Amino acid sequence: MSRRRALWSGFGAVGLAVALVAGVHYAPGMTAPGSLSVSAAPSVTAQLQHAGLVDGATIDTAAVRTLLTEIPAPTTAAVSGYNRDLFGPAWADTDHNGCDQRNDTLRRDLTHLTYKPGTHDCVVTAGTLADPYTGAEIAFTKGERTSSAVQIDHVVPLSWAWQHGASSWTSEHREQLATDLNNLQAADGTANESKSDQGPATWLPAASYSCTYVTRFAYVVHRYELTLDTADRDAITRVLSTCK
Repeated sequence: MSRRRALWSGFGAVGLAVALVAGVHYAPGMTAPGSLSVSAAPSVTAQLQHAGLVDGATIDTAAVRTLLTEIPAPTTAAVSGYNRDLFGPAWADTDHNGCDQRNDTLRRDLTHLTYKPGTHDCVVTAGTLADPYTGAEIAFTKGERTSSAVQIDHVVPLSWAWQHGASSWTSEHREQLATDLNNLQAADGTANESKSDQGPATWLPAASYSCTYVTRFAYVVHRYELTLDTADRDAITRVLSTCK
């Protein structure tokens, strides 16, 4: 079995590895999802360690470069017709832990959390984000006028994915990508809006996070068997050359 297939099958194509991706473990005797406090998702570092791309806390650049060699270049022209709705509901609870993927991401990436009463520590009402994209510390407060300060970024943008293979997928497969915690990151709202649907060739976060960012990008592209154009591939390679 190829490394490309092994990474995918190791996580499970249908459930996207609830235990590894969402960090949800139900011990014997536990009741149905949502009836107890939901488990926190593992850190991004833990996810990349499991994939063999991080050794301790250091990016294994050789492993990432090997991953890149297994990602094909596009063989067809760009496809029009992207629509966010084609990737399913915005924040479906696809890991079935009783908490939607937006709140799962906030709970993983923020500290000093407070929760909405009666939600089993699911709905985040406040917290602090050490934003990896800008290096800033952002106070998050849930509200109509305040929630946008911290947004959830798709590391591999959905529109980008549409152009690199997702247009031919089933709706279920597209929803998996849109809600996979490996592809979600709480981030500064302005930075997220600036990134939009760009790949690494035209948008990168602060240098302090760029090595982790391109590693995550390559990992998700590889995992979902998307394609990677020359410009983005070269940008990832250039960043890897700076990683220590």
